[in-house]
Amino acid sequence: MKLVTSLTSPYGRKARVVLLEKKIPFQLQVENPWLPDSPVPSLNPLGKVPVLVLEDGVSVFDSRVIVEYLDPLSPVAHLIPGEPKSRMVVRGVEALADGVTDAAVAVYLERKRAPELRSAEWLTLQEKTLFRGIEALAEALGEKPWYFGNSMTLADIACGCMLGYLDLRFPEVDWRGAHPNLAKLFDKLMARPSFKETVPVV
Repeated sequence: MKLVTSLTSPYGRKARVVLLEKKIPFQLQVENPWLPDSPVPSLNPLGKVPVLVLEDGVSVFDSRVIVEYLDPLSPVAHLIPGEPKSRMVVRGVEALADGVTDAAVAVYLERKRAPELRSAEWLTLQEKTLFRGIEALAEALGEKPWYFGNSMTLADIACGCMLGYLDLRFPEVDWRGAHPNLAKLFDKLMARPSFKETVPVV
């Protein structure tokens, strides 16, 4: 199978980490979906990465759908619980982390617009969502070593990819000082080969 993504996409990083943790062989195809000649729209009508292209040519897109597909493929590193309530907890944290990422991406893109075209109201709304979401993630983790159970799950991966994106695009945001428990989780994740190998680069 082949994963089509950019090296800065936090959603693509989530899929890459899951593939590496589960030791599923894959080919990485790096693409910039913003370029006019990008092949991404031919693989995903939404024109977004990541896209997982299966051996039969079927495209799987949206990181949450991709990881849902990948988790049962290998018995290594079971990342999504099967029991409904436990599954809800893990996927709920993933949705929260992805929502913070959505807000961060929205702020980044809005700031790239010409000053006269930027919407101060839109920036304020997204920034409030971003910081409120980080606080909720810190509260959900508390003093636990992981978001759920005694080992890493998709919840931790999603949070770690979001925090890595903040480091890339918003180095001025001191989330470590504000939330030491998230910093501790992130440092633990960054000690893993899957996270070391997928640090976003521009």
